[in-house]
Amino acid sequence: MKIDSFSSEDTYQLGVTMGKQAKKGDVYCLNGDLGVGKTVFTQGFAKGCGVEGPVSSPTFTIVQVYEGNLPLYHFDVYRIGDVEEMDEIGYEDYFYGEGVCLIEWAERITEILPDNLVTITIKKDLEKGFDYREISITNS
Repeated sequence: MKIDSFSSEDTYQLGVTMGKQAKKGDVYCLNGDLGVGKTVFTQGFAKGCGVEGPVSSPTFTIVQVYEGNLPLYHFDVYRIGDVEEMDEIGYEDYFYGEGVCLIEWAERITEILPDNLVTITIKKDLEKGFDYREISITNS
């Protein structure tokens, strides 16, 4: 499915909608270049999951846990050197735990991702405007 986003508010609201639909055990992979709106989407997703308070990218901590209607495990694996670092933080406890996972830069850890997941890819298209984003959502 492809969705057109014409503003950061559109991207945020898509996140809210998807966060409201998330359930225990879901894994969402969030891909896209720097500056395309992954954090904006994540903030909306967290809001949809019932998370109150600020949400930021866990670039230096790898995973941030937020409490809401169910736990939200927000990963940013941009700085992962290799998959063994994911073993060190006990990724399986999160992936197969009591909450929902949202993983930024998930293409860096494809070998450990579960088979059943949702991939969200955000792309800019400057020909359609500075704030335009094409958001692709696929289930596997």
